Parts: sequence; structure tokens; C-alpha cells
Amino acid sequence: MSTADSQLAAKTRSVASLQIISSVVVAGLFLLYGVWDSISALYGGFTSVLTVLYLSRGVKRAEEAVLRNPKRSLQILYFGAVQRFLLVAGLLALGLAVFKLAPIAMCVGFAVAQLSFVLGSRNVANC
Repeated sequence: MSTADSQLAAKTRSVASLQIISSVVVAGLFLLYGVWDSISALYGGFTSVLTVLYLSRGVKRAEEAVLRNPKRSLQILYFGAVQRFLLVAGLLALGLAVFKLAPIAMCVGFAVAQLSFVLGSRNVANC
């Protein structure tokens, strides 16, 4: 594993850990409204965590491709963004339609985890 790979893995773990912690805190708060709301918030939060893991995978693939073909590297990143968008839309729709999760709790869980992704990424970039 190269230095860049280990740095990317460490950054991903750091941001994903922050998201997991924030998701668990939000789920704990929604536990006041009921177990189902708490589960819904966790589902939303972990949907966001999955997108970070998927993003990390795409960045790693793009890093490997940039030396061979910079254009292909950009294609990987753009295609990855579309895939993540579809993944989020699909998972949230699945949560609402199939699992009948509480919409507000699920959306709040997702939003808080996304916010922690943005803040965590910003802190990691400044290091």
C-alpha cells in the first residue's frame, strides 16, 4: 500500500467515524420519539456513510488511472458522482417505500451525517 493509499484510508476512516458518531447521536435523540424513529435516523445516517466509502473507492480508482490517462481519471470521478447520487436516491426510496421508515427521522439522520461529512472533510483537508 502506497503512502497516498494509506493517507486516503486514514482520512476515510476519520470522516466515516465522525459520521457514524453523529448518526448514533441523532438516533439516540430520536429514541425519545420511539424506536422506529431511531432506526429510521440510523438508516439515513448510514446511507451517508456508504456514500463516503463509495467516494473513497472512486478516488482511489481515479488516482490509479491518472498516470495512465488523466481524461479517464476525470470520467471515473464524474461517473462516481452520478453513481453516488443514484445510490442515495435508491437507498432513501427503499427506506421509505419498502421498509416504511419515518421520513423526517431518516432525512434528519442523512442530513446530519452529510453535514458531519462536510465538516470532517474540511478538517481533514486542513491537516
